[in-house]
Amino acid sequence: MRSIRLQVYLSHAGIASRRTAEDIIAQGRVSVNGVTVTAQGSKVEEGDIVILDGKEIHLENRMIRLALNKPSGYICTSNDPQGRPLALSLLPSMKERLYNVGRLDYLSCGLIFFTNDGTFANRLGHPSSEIEKEYIVEATGILPDSVIEAFNSGITIEGENYKAKSAEKTGRKSLRIILVEGKNREIRKVFSHFHLHPSLLRRVRIGPVLLGNLAEGSSRPLTDKEIGELYGNSD
Repeated sequence: MRSIRLQVYLSHAGIASRRTAEDIIAQGRVSVNGVTVTAQGSKVEEGDIVILDGKEIHLENRMIRLALNKPSGYICTSNDPQGRPLALSLLPSMKERLYNVGRLDYLSCGLIFFTNDGTFANRLGHPSSEIEKEYIVEATGILPDSVIEAFNSGITIEGENYKAKSAEKTGRKSLRIILVEGKNREIRKVFSHFHLHPSLLRRVRIGPVLLGNLAEGSSRPLTDKEIGELYGNSD
């Protein structure tokens, strides 16, 4: 193994994406050869002993990339102090440690990826990738045209700007929306601004990957073709 940055090592060990790994390091949870490391950019070399939360970790030999149809009422985290069901618990049992790529909040449902591949996670999470995420949303009340206009033209709420790539009404109480950046709880915040509430928020597509007929609570491996297209390879 060549010398690599510690956050890269953590991501390749299936702990978390590089961004999350940087937070883990800053929290003082990682040691290398018995020395706690909090500085970003520290290097790890072959033979080094890396400990996270008292347990030695190693690089993964098998890269896993799964698509899950997450039901509402499951949380995307490795543990939850409130004891809510974990989306991770729906995945097949395996020795590799997986983490979710992107966000789906507790009440939202639909397509989300899980992986132990840090390079894959960072590719999908980086803004320059411009990977589309498509959602079907149903509201508890009638959707005024002003909501669609706000998504399409952009709206600033509490100093944060939200803008969809496209949004269209599919019914009196429903819409289809495509996001690229996908800021935290973006759809719910815009709905709340207009005193609306989603009764259903389902992600049906990430880039070329469709939710399709994948049963709720079920998962499947991404195909080589899907992975290649997510990396920007058209052939």
